[in-house]
Amino acid sequence: MMSAIHQAAQLANGSLLAADLMAATLARIASEDAALGAFTALLDLPAARQQLTQLQASGMGPLQGLPVGLKDIFDTADLPTRYGSALYSGGSQAEQTPRVDAAIVGAIRRAGGLVIGKTSSTEFAFLNPTQTLNPNAPGRTPGGSSAGSAAAVAAGLVPFAVGTQTGGSVVRPASYCGVTGFKPSFGLLPTPGIKCFSWSLDTVGLFAASVREVAWFADALSGFALQLDDAPEKSWRVGVPSAYPWGPVSPSAQLAIDTGVAALRRQGAEVIPITLPAWMKDVFEAQDVIQGFEVWRSMARDIDAHPQALSKVLRDYLMAARSISAPAYEAAQQTAHAARTACADWFSQFDVLMTPSAPDEAPLGYASTGASTFNRAWTLLGLPCVNVAGAVGVTGNPMGLQIVGAPRADKTCLAAADVMERALKAQA
Repeated sequence: MMSAIHQAAQLANGSLLAADLMAATLARIASEDAALGAFTALLDLPAARQQLTQLQASGMGPLQGLPVGLKDIFDTADLPTRYGSALYSGGSQAEQTPRVDAAIVGAIRRAGGLVIGKTSSTEFAFLNPTQTLNPNAPGRTPGGSSAGSAAAVAAGLVPFAVGTQTGGSVVRPASYCGVTGFKPSFGLLPTPGIKCFSWSLDTVGLFAASVREVAWFADALSGFALQLDDAPEKSWRVGVPSAYPWGPVSPSAQLAIDTGVAALRRQGAEVIPITLPAWMKDVFEAQDVIQGFEVWRSMARDIDAHPQALSKVLRDYLMAARSISAPAYEAAQQTAHAARTACADWFSQFDVLMTPSAPDEAPLGYASTGASTFNRAWTLLGLPCVNVAGAVGVTGNPMGLQIVGAPRADKTCLAAADVMERALKAQA
């Protein structure tokens, strides 16, 4: 399949027309998504043509009209926004359409991207599953909360999609669906205009078919130099934890780690066994406290006015979260601040970490979206993380490897993930 970067070059030189690509994308989604359920709303052809005309009038930008799927947790002024919730699904489309776009929509359009549709989200980006299926692991969950974005890219419906991560909602579904998922450093991409769950944790993330493509996409949206070049290889030092305070490593996760370690060593990387610092357990626990304290406040209108419109899993979580005290929240924030300060020194012994992206392969069935245990600490620390596809678990389904970078070292994290991806392909 042609890479999105190559497609953008063809669009720029005129050998591929953006209008033709747009029409083909809409036709493919219309043909295939009924069985997948990745999209909740799509531009119709006249609206897509109008948006494309506006992009062309403004100079297109590096994306050159490439289609982008946007998680239905972001406000959009030309598409309905339902937040994955029955509470926002009633009424006319006009009543479901916000008056203004989220900030990330403006970033996509300024970069020349065509926001072609909204991808499914779990209810308010929490745990209640969506209707989306997993295109690369039949009969298993696609994960959440960015289920539709991961599945849409994994199925080849769009080259790029946008999601969010508060615990593990980009890296985990990318692992389950076998695609690249990039959770940048906290704040690298703008969050205004999302349905806030936790203002200290909510992070905009990206999906693509490969690490180079997601780096190119992130470069285009953020304004930071993240695109990967073909510079000479460095001698990578990759830390691999020997154990985790949040639980044991499953056989599938261990198989993926062993595969990754062997692949990296064949590429000349130095793999360093490490022991996670004692404060990592405190960080893991602090994430839950901070998330709970903030969501009880950010969703006040929804829980106070319409409690019965929420799923039981979300309603029960919110009712438990209301008991988190302000002193407990402040202590958790102090834990997070101290750990973020310690991170820079801790990362001096290696370039990046490699961990499982998820506890296991995607769980069977659709009752659960899986657990964020291997993501939550890194999200609280604000560190860049990339799911690298290419490994499998014990039953042969996708089992991602997570590359975790040092504070604000997004390009280094992406470069190491690219090495990991190429090493896995070479080994295969």
